[in-house]
Amino acid sequence: MEPVAVPTETGTARVTWVPADRPRAVLALGHGAGGGTGARDLVALAAALPAAGVSVALVEQPWRVAGKKVAPAPKTLDMGWEGVWPELAAPGLPVVAGGRSAGARVACRTGAELGAAGVLALSFPLHPPGKPERSRAEELLGTGVPTLVVQGGRDPFGRPEEFPGGSYELAEVAYGDHGFAVPKKAPVGQEEALGVITDAVGAWIERLPVG
Repeated sequence: MEPVAVPTETGTARVTWVPADRPRAVLALGHGAGGGTGARDLVALAAALPAAGVSVALVEQPWRVAGKKVAPAPKTLDMGWEGVWPELAAPGLPVVAGGRSAGARVACRTGAELGAAGVLALSFPLHPPGKPERSRAEELLGTGVPTLVVQGGRDPFGRPEEFPGGSYELAEVAYGDHGFAVPKKAPVGQEEALGVITDAVGAWIERLPVG
């Protein structure tokens, strides 16, 4: 489907829809600060979930659409996401707010206020690499809605065992880094790792009260 241009207070965003035949929910996915919607985990979810009745909306933030290389401040990212929300909610279905890395933080910060049915945090950056004292756990613990974290086992931004206890669920992608890439010598292959992500997210959405 052709991307939809969506005007927001911070510029024009872009939404690419991957619709399900008989959708019962929408999963909105935002990208990280270092890449776009072509990230392997976002692509895998967009390919797998429509068959399970979940339409996927890949959201490009205005700064990315404008061709800028550096992401703006968190407040600006939140404003861009909030500006896209009416487009995401237009089908009249429950919307799960999701994203990877910086996009996961945006979903966590805004999910409850926007009325999200849940928050999906892919590769949540719990702290900057090598600086565990600069924790962002408060964002994750304060979503106020059902939340799933999917984290690589060797993510330098926060390994699964570093995450604090809370009401969220956590699924580990063994040997995965921040981009869910696994080493060639790992006992699990790349496709298997992506399957862990799509299976975990699909099962979690199935458990949500989304109709």
